[in-house]
Amino acid sequence: MNTDQTPIIEMKNIEKHFGPVIALAGVSLSVLPGECHCLLGDNGAGKSTFIKTMSGVHKPTKGEIYFEGKPMHFDRPRDAIAAGIATVYQDLAMIPLMSVARNFFMGNEPMKRVVGINLFDHNLANEVTMAEMKKMGINLRGPDQAVGTLSGGERQTVAIARAVHFGAKVLILDEPTSALGVRQTSNVLATVDRVRKKGVAVVFITHNVRHALAVGDRYTVLNRGLTLGTSERGKITPEELQDLMAGGQELATLEGSLGGTV
Repeated sequence: MNTDQTPIIEMKNIEKHFGPVIALAGVSLSVLPGECHCLLGDNGAGKSTFIKTMSGVHKPTKGEIYFEGKPMHFDRPRDAIAAGIATVYQDLAMIPLMSVARNFFMGNEPMKRVVGINLFDHNLANEVTMAEMKKMGINLRGPDQAVGTLSGGERQTVAIARAVHFGAKVLILDEPTSALGVRQTSNVLATVDRVRKKGVAVVFITHNVRHALAVGDRYTVLNRGLTLGTSERGKITPEELQDLMAGGQELATLEGSLGGTV
């Protein structure tokens, strides 16, 4: 990874207030093309609020957002999507009883004209879906397979493949491995690696240090709405990363007061 590249997205001193509650108190983050930048923090650290600000759900109270080097103001999520920022949330926004192909093209349906009437192009949708899933290492039984019959990891892969196919330049993944088993987690992490190698920037939100270290190029830790620091792969140990997430000095003080290890 070349850290001299211009960031594709840069968030500078982002603050977000909800009335008297300060959810973000000055968070900065830059993401380079083709890198996986892991955003770590415990529950309540501000991760969700921050990515919703990055993806246009929230407007920052203070701070600046730059996309491809230019100031960017997202008034709504569709603005961020149009710019090339796609977010895959934990609920995946899929309809379990619908086929993989219909879910893949939901909102972007390919159409064909038959005797002057626009109809959903099943053949094209099926062909593209099978090809894109195969690129991500998933061999479906068929494009008409219901999404609800897929494993959690496979559903994550469908959502990721869909975002990449429709032109995502930045892919935000919100805790993609939090509810998965070991094998499914490995599949999702492999998918993240494939996406990064295509030149897509990935923002990987997690509280699992092992998963972050498996795919991350850089790691930024949030704690109580503040950035505690950013480190590169190979320059921080799992223990140091875990300490930052837990509050570092606070944990050391607690250990001392208890006369042992927490």
